[in-house]
Amino acid sequence: MNLQQRINAFSKLGEIISGNKEKLKQGNHNPWFTPENIDFALGEISKSLNAGNLEKWLSAYTGFQTEKKAKRVGVITAGNIPLVGFHDFLSVLISGNVFVGKLSSKDDKLMLAIIKILKEIEPEFEKFITLTEGKLENFDAVIATGSNNSARYFEYYFGKYPHIIRKNRNSVAVLTGDENDEELQLLADDIFLYFGLGCRSVSKLFLPDGFDSDMIFRNSLKHKNVIQHNKYANNYDYNRAIYMMNKIEFKDNGIMLMKEDIGYASPVSVVYFENYSKLDTVKKRLQNDNEMIQCVVSKEGVIENSVNFGETQKPKLSDYADNIDTIEFLLNL
Repeated sequence: MNLQQRINAFSKLGEIISGNKEKLKQGNHNPWFTPENIDFALGEISKSLNAGNLEKWLSAYTGFQTEKKAKRVGVITAGNIPLVGFHDFLSVLISGNVFVGKLSSKDDKLMLAIIKILKEIEPEFEKFITLTEGKLENFDAVIATGSNNSARYFEYYFGKYPHIIRKNRNSVAVLTGDENDEELQLLADDIFLYFGLGCRSVSKLFLPDGFDSDMIFRNSLKHKNVIQHNKYANNYDYNRAIYMMNKIEFKDNGIMLMKEDIGYASPVSVVYFENYSKLDTVKKRLQNDNEMIQCVVSKEGVIENSVNFGETQKPKLSDYADNIDTIEFLLNL
C-alpha cells in the first residue's frame, strides 16, 4: 500500500464519518461525551480528512519518498475528549507504520467504530492495526499521552525506546480589553467545548487591569445549558461549596466560576484568571511556562503564534500536540 492509497483511504473515511455521525454515536458509554460534543469532534475530523488537506499536510515532508520497512508503534491514547487519539492513529498509519494501540477505556467505542470503517475501505489496513487491552508488547517506538503522573510511569517503562510522551497541558487566553462581544462569545466556545476537559480548552485568562469580568460572564451565557449536564453541575456545585467554606474569593454567573489564581489547570467549571498591567510581563511568563501550555488565544498580533478566538478545538493536521512533530518522529524511526 503506497502513500497515495493511504491518503485515498483516509479521504474516504472522512466522507463516511461525515454522513454517519448518528450511527457512530451509538454505543457511546462515556457520560462526558454528549451527542453535541461527539458531533463536533466527528465534524472536525471529517473536514480535516479531505484529500487536499492530507496532501498539503504531507507535502512538507521528504521522508515519504522512500518506502521503508514498517515499524510497530505502540500508542497509548488518552480519553478526556472524544477521539483525542485519532491524530496519532492517523499519523502512524499514513506514515506507513503499524499502529499497536492501547485505547483508553473512556474512548474506545468511537475509535473501534472508526477502525472498523477504515478496514472496510482498505482491507490492507488489517495488517497495520493491532489492539491490546493488556500490556504493550512487541513495538519499536511509543507515543503515550496521559497525566503528569502517568508520564513518569511511561518514562520509566518506555524511556529506552524512541518515544513521544505527553503530559498535562492547558490553554490560556490573553485579553487586551479591546475584544468585542463576538470575540468573547467565540472565547466562550474555547472554554466550554468538551466541558473544558481538553488540553486545548482555555482554563486560564490573562486580563488587563480594570477589565470587567461581567463581559466574560455575559458572553458565556450562550452555553447556559451546560449546567443541565449532571456531571458538570456536580463539579460546579462542589467547587463553589469548597470556595465558600474556605472563604476563597470567586466570581459566579450560575454556570461557571472565575477564581484569581497563578495556576493553569483549573478544575471543571472553574476558569482561573490573573490581571496584568504590562503585556510584556505576560509574554515573558508564557515563554517561561511554555512546557505547561498547549496553545494561547488572543487577538491577531497580540501574542506571537496565538490561535484566533473560537479556534482552539479546530486544530489543523499540522497543529501537533505539545508542538512535537509526530510525522517527523515517525519518518525518522
